[in-house]
Amino acid sequence: MRNITQNKKARHDYAVLDSLEAGIELLGTEVKSCRAGGVSLVDAYAKVEQGEMILIGAHIAPYAQGNRNNHAPRRNRRLLLHKKEIGRLKKAIEAKGLTLIPLSMYFNDRGKVKVQLGLCRGKNVGDKRESLKKDQADREMRRAMR
Repeated sequence: MRNITQNKKARHDYAVLDSLEAGIELLGTEVKSCRAGGVSLVDAYAKVEQGEMILIGAHIAPYAQGNRNNHAPRRNRRLLLHKKEIGRLKKAIEAKGLTLIPLSMYFNDRGKVKVQLGLCRGKNVGDKRESLKKDQADREMRRAMR
């Protein structure tokens, strides 16, 4: 598993309740740009449109050696999931007011690009402060243990 990018802001702004792996439908120049590391998942999210899961707002930089047929950087991309999974996620999003946020993008052991999606609930300011205090206390405890 080779990591392409991680969405660090997502773990700060959202409480991740569940996570799952999804395939993503990419063009050839997009895969080459992913290999070069030109991907950003900040401000990206996924939603269900017409029975398909769509990744919106992910930025994959244009391929440097591409020609005029290069891809659009912020186009919507289809995520590859089973219909049952899409139905389950759609119910969770509509009923509980949750959001699907891409947490990371990586190459699996077979060389395919995968996206780790998180079923998330937004944190308020107090929750963010609390999690920062907890992380800082953990860091200090690890330092003391060394």
